[in-house]
Amino acid sequence: MDRLTSMAVFVKATDLGSFAAAADALDLSAPMVGKHVQFLEERLGVRLLHRTTRRQSLTDFGRAYYDRCRMILAEAEAADALAADHQSEPRGKLRIAMPVHFGRHCVLPILMEFAQRHPAVELDLSFNDRLIDLAEDGYDLAIRTGDLDDRAGVIARRVARQPMLVCASPGYLATRGRPVKIEELAAHQAVVYRRSGPVPPWLFPRDGQSPLEISPPNRFRLDDLDAVADAAAAGMGLAWLPGWLVHERIRKGLLVQLLPDEPPFLYDCHALWLQTPHLPLKVRLAVDALAAALPRFMA
Repeated sequence: MDRLTSMAVFVKATDLGSFAAAADALDLSAPMVGKHVQFLEERLGVRLLHRTTRRQSLTDFGRAYYDRCRMILAEAEAADALAADHQSEPRGKLRIAMPVHFGRHCVLPILMEFAQRHPAVELDLSFNDRLIDLAEDGYDLAIRTGDLDDRAGVIARRVARQPMLVCASPGYLATRGRPVKIEELAAHQAVVYRRSGPVPPWLFPRDGQSPLEISPPNRFRLDDLDAVADAAAAGMGLAWLPGWLVHERIRKGLLVQLLPDEPPFLYDCHALWLQTPHLPLKVRLAVDALAAALPRFMA
C-alpha cells in the first residue's frame, strides 16, 4: 500500500471518529479503511488506535503520529499546489464556509463571477452561521463577520467592513415617535439578533474611545437577520442591522434609517485560512477577489 494514502485514510478516520464515516467520505469500504490503518500499524510496529465495537480512540503514540501525518499531508498538498501555480490558472475544488445571509447576499455574487473567470475551479460552498473549524471540517477558506477568536495556525485578512444602521418602520415611528439621539434608543422597544448567549449590545463609535454600548429593551430575539428586518418592517420595534441587508427595504419605504448623522459602527468581515508554507493559488485569488469586490456591497 502507498504510505501517504494510508496516512490520509488514518487522519480521516481519526477526524470523523469511525472507519465507516471515513469510508463514506473517501468512497472506500470500511474493511479497506481498516486495512490502511493496519498497514501503518504493522509497518510501525505500534498500535495507533484503541478500537472496540462501539468506539475508537487514539493511543498516546497514535496522537503524536496523527499530528505528524497532518503536517506531512499539508506539505504534500502545498507541493501539489506549486504545480497548479506554475500553470498560472487556479484549479481544483475550493471549499468555503460563510454566514448564511452575508454569504448569500454579498459573497455568493462575487464567487459566481470568480467561477466564471476561472472555469477549472470547483466551488463547494457552505452557508451556515456556526463557527467551523477549518482543519477538522476540511475547508480551504472561511468568511466571518464580527470579532475573531485567537486561533493558532489561522491567518485572517479583513476583506470588508459592514456599516450597522438603526432603522424602524414608518408605522412604528408614527406611533412611538422618532429617536433623534442615541440616548433616546433606550426608551424604545427593539427587535434584536441573538445567536447564542446574552444579547449583544448595539455599538456606536466614539473618537478615541471604546464604542458606546446601548441595550434597548426587547421582546423579540431572533437568530435570523432577515427575520429581524422583517419584524422591524412589521412595526415590532427598532432594529440594528447591516446596511447591505436593509438598503432595499429603506429604498422601498418599508424601513426608515434613524440617526443618519451618527457615524455607523463598522463590523469587520474577514477571510480566514490555515497557515501553510504555500497558499494555493485558488485560495489567494479568491481572497483577492473578495477584498476587491465586497466593499461595493457595503456602501
